[in-house]
Amino acid sequence: MKRQKRDRLERAQAKGFQAGVNGRSSETCPYQATDARSQWLGGWRDGRDTKASSMK
Repeated sequence: MKRQKRDRLERAQAKGFQAGVNGRSSETCPYQATDARSQWLGGWRDGRDTKASSMK
């Protein structure tokens, strides 16, 4: 059970990262659950940072 839950949150983070790199808005987060949403938004922020640093 714990492994499945962790994998789900890791996937949410990875999807958020891809959304951030692709320039999507944070408002497009598909998750409603607090844990998954916070993971997605964390990934989104990381993706935006990566995109910004690659443009310098």
